[in-house]
Amino acid sequence: MVSAIEIGANAGNVIAIVLAARNSVHTWWTGIVSCALFSWVFYDTQLYADVTLQAFFIVSSMIGWWHWLHGGSGTLPVRRTGMPQLVVCTVAAALAALGYGLLLQHYTRAFAPFFDSIVLAFSVLGQLLMMGRRIENWHAWLVVNSVAAPLYAVRGLYVTAALYLFFWFNTWYGLHRWRRELAA
Repeated sequence: MVSAIEIGANAGNVIAIVLAARNSVHTWWTGIVSCALFSWVFYDTQLYADVTLQAFFIVSSMIGWWHWLHGGSGTLPVRRTGMPQLVVCTVAAALAALGYGLLLQHYTRAFAPFFDSIVLAFSVLGQLLMMGRRIENWHAWLVVNSVAAPLYAVRGLYVTAALYLFFWFNTWYGLHRWRRELAA
């Protein structure tokens, strides 16, 4: 059953994404509100790694909000991550997912602790790569959205699953756009 909180979280997330595309500073506080609502949704459905992820997104949104209000005026160019650094980051994310999954499996009644932990670990990797305008962020988001959409659907979060399916298609679009910008 779709709850009002899930609808509100998704609506807030869509608004934050639209505002980000418009380069509006209001993207940050709307994102914080939607993440707080998603924390509640994910806690209720025993997706505890996703609760942790929302806390990370709230903190990174606060940092982004501050930088947009008080930071410099330059824009980072789209760039590639060196292969050694990318391998280390990817292995670290995989190990973090495994470790957090084991913790959740052993100490909680989490649903699908390893899939939930993959969403957490690769979302953090994607967010960090995106903050540095690294093109490889889109590959991390492909992993996230490929796991998250079916995970949320299985938990009955159909609106959220549909949103992540939209994100999956948007990820391919973003990768295409960033490749073109990198080539130019």
